[in-house]
Order: sequence, then structure tokens, then C-alpha cells
Amino acid sequence: MKNIYLDYAATTPLTEDVKKRIISLIDVFGNPSSLHSEGEQALEIITNGRKSVAKFINSESKDIIFTGGGCAGNTLAIKGYMDKHYCTLLYSPTAHKSILKCAENCNQKYALDVDEFGFINLIDLENWLKVLQDTAFVVIEYANSEIGTIQNVTDIVKLVHKYNGVIFVDCTGSVSTIPIDVKKSDIDILSFSAHKIGGLKGCGVLYKKSNISLSPLIYGTQENGLFGGTENVLGIASLGKAVENCYYSSVSSSGRDYVYNYIINNIPDCYLVGAPVESGQRLPHNIYMCFKGVEGESLMLMLDMKGIQVSTGSACSSGSLDASPTLTAIGMDENDMHSCIRMSFCGNESKDDLLYVCGALKQYVEQLRRFSSV
Repeated sequence: MKNIYLDYAATTPLTEDVKKRIISLIDVFGNPSSLHSEGEQALEIITNGRKSVAKFINSESKDIIFTGGGCAGNTLAIKGYMDKHYCTLLYSPTAHKSILKCAENCNQKYALDVDEFGFINLIDLENWLKVLQDTAFVVIEYANSEIGTIQNVTDIVKLVHKYNGVIFVDCTGSVSTIPIDVKKSDIDILSFSAHKIGGLKGCGVLYKKSNISLSPLIYGTQENGLFGGTENVLGIASLGKAVENCYYSSVSSSGRDYVYNYIINNIPDCYLVGAPVESGQRLPHNIYMCFKGVEGESLMLMLDMKGIQVSTGSACSSGSLDASPTLTAIGMDENDMHSCIRMSFCGNESKDDLLYVCGALKQYVEQLRRFSSV
């Protein structure tokens, strides 16, 4: 039986270079805050990792804060900014659950309108910005890793800055396929997680412009006093090596397109959720399909028994029987919300692998529909 992993949006395997880097440092045990040679060795690893990440996003090293992951970065950005400034939070209702939970705990907030594809309504956003001006704090995801929609980030950033607002962009779902240049994009604050790009879990990045102040999320002296605690030295090293070896020129949508075209042409009563494939505003490795009349979790489990790993949506929402906040926000038919699976590709799948996936999908969708009609 084949083993085909199609859940790269949830997490990615360590690259071989990252593994070698981790193994080479496994005996570096010093505390990077210590002044002796063991501590200096650990600190040097962090310093080099910070330089690599800064180069990766075209920022200054001093503007890079290492966190415990994507959720930690999102919380530091939102809670840290809201606690420090008088402002109103304008946020995307399709954002990551960590962002939505932060929003729940803010007194002054508004969920922006989105269309059926998950795109933020720029007219709605501008109407709010006109009223709030420099007291607006806008929070969006660069791309939604569940339904694959890529926001009009350039237009949104320009619009926010037109009214002197501040914008935070969660890049965890997009960092593996969309390059980040903070100077070119003029994003004020952004975050991403190491494990979405071939690094270790438990390590993330928060970038912020030097002139933006935040309150600490975890008190301490490390990471400019914003995210205290002894740093995850191996996690930072893994991230530094991962971004050094990230080549966006190798990103391909060919596997995704092959499976999508097969589904549309060979499996009836199904449809794509999120931005159209041909729009150019969908993550190149993502398809999120609704198979009407099929329980998505059942299909996922049957595919897993066939050696194919997919998901029913965001890994952070797995295990919940509640409808996905993203699907609710885009106005999806409630009867279809639990009939979906997400496939996210690395781009290096073989033709045999893709044929195997297509055959299994057709077989199990038909089988589940027969069961449900009995």
C-alpha cells in the first residue's frame, strides 16, 4: 500500500538539511542568557537564526521576535497591540482560530464582511477606516489555509495606511508558497510558524516595525521583553536552516491541478470551496472540495486506510463538531459544511501517486453515497 501525505497545510516534514542541522547541535545545552562559553554558543545559534529569518523576509534582525509558534505570535501581536494602544480591532472572520479567540476578548472589535470566496470586502473595510482613521488596527490572514483563498494584501495594506491605521498579517498559512518582503509590502506586523516550512514545531516568528510598541505576552528579559523565557534554541536553528533552503521558484500547482481536474470531470455533485483555481488568488497547493451527500470525516478515514492522509479542514479545529468559522463566514450551505475534505500538496507527487489518489477518491465517494442512500 502506498503512503501519500496530502496535508502539508497542517504541517510539513523536516527537510534533510534541517535534520542534519538539529543533529549537529543536539549537544549544545547552554542557556543563551548565560555569559560563559556554553551560553555564548547557544546565543550565537539564535543570532544566526535571527539573521537568516531577517534576510528571508527582508527585515532588520532587531525587528525579529522568536515566539512559541503561530498562535503565540498572533496572540502577542493582537493582545500586545490592543493592550498598548487605544484602537478598534477590524478583523477577518476567516482568520485562524487563535485570532478569532483574541478578538472575542477585545472590547472594541468588528468582523469585516467577506464574500463567498472569503475575500475581504474592501468597501466595508474603507468605510470603517474612514470613521476610525489612526485608531484602526486591522488583522487579516495573508491566505486561508483551509479554503486556500489569498487576500488582496497589497490593496488592503495601502488602504489601511491611507487612513493611518496599523495592519497585522498572519502569514503562517502562506509562508511555504508566497514570498514575504516586509519592506516592499509595508506590512506593519506579521507572524509565521516554523513547522509550516520544514522546521520544528514550537517555534515561530513575529516581525514588527521598530516604531510599533507592544505589551509583553510573556514577561521576562528575552526577545526584547515581549516573549520571555529561555529560547527554543533548536527550534530557532531549525527555522534558520529551513528559510535558508526555501526556494519559491520550485513551488508548483501541477499536482493540485491534476487531482482537481480529475474530480471535476469524474465525480458528480461536488464543488470547490474558496477562490477559483484559475483566479490566481488561491494557494497553489490547496484544494478544498465539497462532495455533496458524503460525510467528510468518513471519507478522510477511508482514505487514511488506503494510505492517503488528508484533512477535513484546519488542524486547529479538528475534533470539533462545530461548523468551521471560515465556512460559516463565507455563507456556505449548512448541509454541505461537513461534506468537505482538504488536500494540500508538496508539488513533488509522482504521476502514479496522483492516479492512486484520484482512483481512491472516486471509489470511496461512490461507496459512501451508496451507504447513505440505503
